[in-house]
Amino acid sequence: MSATDVHSLWTMAGGVTSAVPAEKFKAPVIEYAQLTPVLIVIGVAVVGVLVEAFVPRRARYYTQVFLTVVALAAAFAAVIGLAAGGYGTTKAHIAAMGAIAIDGPTLFLQGTILLTSLVAVFTFAERRLDPAAHGNHVDSFAAQAASVPGSDSEKAAVRAGFTTTEVFPLVLFSVAGMLVFPAANDLLTLFVALEVFSLPLYLLCAVARRKRLMSQEAAVKYFLLGAFSSAFLLFGIALLYGYAGSLSYATVANVVDGSVTRIAPALADTMGNDALLLIGGAMILTGLLFKVGAVPFHMWTPDVYQGAPTPVTGFMAAATKVAAFGALLRLLYVVLPGLAWDWRPVMWAVAIVTMLGGAIVAITQTDIKRLLAYSSIAHAGFILAGVIATTPEGISSVLFYLGAYSFVTVGAFAVVTLVRDAGGEATHLSKWAGLGQRSPLVAAVFAVFLLAFAGIPLTSGFSGKFAVFKAAADGGAGGLVVVGVISSAIAAFFYIRVIVLMFFSEPKADGPTVAVPSPLTMTTIAVGVAVTLVLGLAPQYFLDLASQAGVFVR
Repeated sequence: MSATDVHSLWTMAGGVTSAVPAEKFKAPVIEYAQLTPVLIVIGVAVVGVLVEAFVPRRARYYTQVFLTVVALAAAFAAVIGLAAGGYGTTKAHIAAMGAIAIDGPTLFLQGTILLTSLVAVFTFAERRLDPAAHGNHVDSFAAQAASVPGSDSEKAAVRAGFTTTEVFPLVLFSVAGMLVFPAANDLLTLFVALEVFSLPLYLLCAVARRKRLMSQEAAVKYFLLGAFSSAFLLFGIALLYGYAGSLSYATVANVVDGSVTRIAPALADTMGNDALLLIGGAMILTGLLFKVGAVPFHMWTPDVYQGAPTPVTGFMAAATKVAAFGALLRLLYVVLPGLAWDWRPVMWAVAIVTMLGGAIVAITQTDIKRLLAYSSIAHAGFILAGVIATTPEGISSVLFYLGAYSFVTVGAFAVVTLVRDAGGEATHLSKWAGLGQRSPLVAAVFAVFLLAFAGIPLTSGFSGKFAVFKAAADGGAGGLVVVGVISSAIAAFFYIRVIVLMFFSEPKADGPTVAVPSPLTMTTIAVGVAVTLVLGLAPQYFLDLASQAGVFVR
């Protein structure tokens, strides 16, 4: 048999002839205007990489900060433009050949991620907290990340005044992945977005200027456990593809509901196999629950939060949660609503152990960053209560909570960067004793954030908790609300304990000092306090905004 015959058989077996008319190949239709926020961020991130290659070292810091701030602000303006153009409501649709959903939740979450990232980037750019080294300003990041900690090359880099300005394009790449993650409308786009925002975070966790070994250990733990969760997600995607014959959210949802009419003969057997559906769905949920830091997939959170540079911790704690919960909402409400009877009991259990586990273990913590890590785990449980509601109010309450929580988190970690001793940040709780006498303003601001975390009335935390608990109760999850209130009471104990420690303990003679930050960190903290109080005192406008944005396009 000749090579031509073989080729002919192969093409015939594939159901096509060798002479395919040219007009059958259609160019993909990409709605670039609706993808502007993502394209701006990715474009400037690429420019940032070129800056590292071609701009003289002394000019890189200012160039990168300027580019990053402009990119995030421009992308946020693009989100506002899309929302004003009706793409969150009447013009909501599926773009980019079915890969991206442009709808209310997408625009709300993208706006939240961009604003949070913009505020967080100011803490990355802070250079006044540490005393100048060899006449050069220093920031939170290693002078030369590739150098072995304590080596001669690292000491030479510090003397030369080097700075790791690569963190700014890394942040932009991570933000780009986060913008796509909650907007993904097929499983492959979901996985690619996950990797795009996770890989830069693994690197950012490893580049702390001080305590470099702890920072690198945190990065390795995050990378290894993140690789496990990615593997779970990818295996789950493969099983769902085997079940439905498609990666598209809409097609998978139709097969789950039984409303699909045309079934390919090759898939007729697997479509009836519920084992593929249940195991695949469970594995994808595992991958997403890892990213939100829910128990029992939370073990990376305290170590990574403690070891990473504090500006990175604040950025990661806020923005990653927003993106991951957005993706989780879309998966459960768009792809698997037909499986609600199966996933709701599991999510009930996860939410209960997450709320109680985070609150109870936080009581035993002696490090402020680990305490905030377990606090974030408890908050993941509270947000899951809104996810479980399976009602439109559930979606809008989760969107509102994510917006409120993200600014409180970034503000709280910005305050943590200010309390310093000879070894850098003084994160051990005993060092915070008497901070209210040493620096009343910083202690008062941190107290506001702690009260918001605790859900005390007149703060954004109370408005958010009230919204998700009300949605859960209306959705038939009253038992979950009871557990949530008990967990909130437990959590309030350790938040109030820190406030008592700051204001009613005597400061130690060798205690830490409070650094005077530049206007960059001041802006981050001021925005955090403003959002916390505005969403607590007058939340209705933002609740209505979240309600209008709470409809997924299918």
